[in-house]
Amino acid sequence: LLTHSFLMLFISYIRDAVFAVEGQNVSLSCSYTVTGTSYGLHWYRQYSGSSPQFLILDYAGSITEAQPPVPRISINHQKEKRKVDLIISSTAVSDSALYYCALRPTVTETHQTLY
Repeated sequence: LLTHSFLMLFISYIRDAVFAVEGQNVSLSCSYTVTGTSYGLHWYRQYSGSSPQFLILDYAGSITEAQPPVPRISINHQKEKRKVDLIISSTAVSDSALYYCALRPTVTETHQTLY
């Protein structure tokens, strides 16, 4: 059973790919348009062949990090510009991955057992 929270939202990424030299700081940007007032901005990382990994969330100015926190990751939310940046400090080869931003609320899944 899928339930949907009705919230108009549009997300666009500023750049499709970012290239960096080890040790550089990198900023990944995501802009959004939303018609609701209660939402959170999530960032995820996905390595090839793996599931997405939650990194960090900004919900109404309150920052929630993954547990344990992912080293060298921070977020910069520019609400007036409707833009949120994921900042990776001192990049390493292990940072090579696909990164996603997402708004909340999103689709939620409820599992039911059938007998």
